[in-house]
Amino acid sequence: MERRTLLKAGLVLGTGLLAKAVGLAPAQAKESKAMKETFEVTKTDEEWKKLLTEEQYLVLRKEQTERAFKNQYFDNKVAGTYLCAGCDLPLFSSKEKYDSGTGWPSFWKPIADDAVRTRTDYLLIFPRTEVHCRRCGGHQGHVFEDGPPPTGLRYCINSAALTFAPDKS
Repeated sequence: MERRTLLKAGLVLGTGLLAKAVGLAPAQAKESKAMKETFEVTKTDEEWKKLLTEEQYLVLRKEQTERAFKNQYFDNKVAGTYLCAGCDLPLFSSKEKYDSGTGWPSFWKPIADDAVRTRTDYLLIFPRTEVHCRRCGGHQGHVFEDGPPPTGLRYCINSAALTFAPDKS
């Protein structure tokens, strides 16, 4: 790991601890979990369990993370479109995919500005920005500000949250 990355992680960790110490993080965490968002595609928990594999269900509906380097698309180099595994909404293009070295598929932008929604999560000590499908609310992964130009963003996405449609050409 680069020294710059370690220093940045330490700064973020320190900021998260400070926010928690002064009482900001718990209130914000409660507020973000209390949000009742509405989505075009809604299903009961049982319907999601029938539709998805166990791993897809745990990632998309329970916001878990799959293992790095042991997932389907982290090293995929085929041209095509990555869709939400919950509702088939196109989310990312292979044109914006890059090798971040993290072991998960990484993209520097979504396929469309309104393809995903974000919100802050406080599950770890420091805040992170979650990425969710805007149509079904399925948890995709997280977005970080350490990506390549032109956006400087790294959408770090779980393969289990995606399906892949190769280009026809």
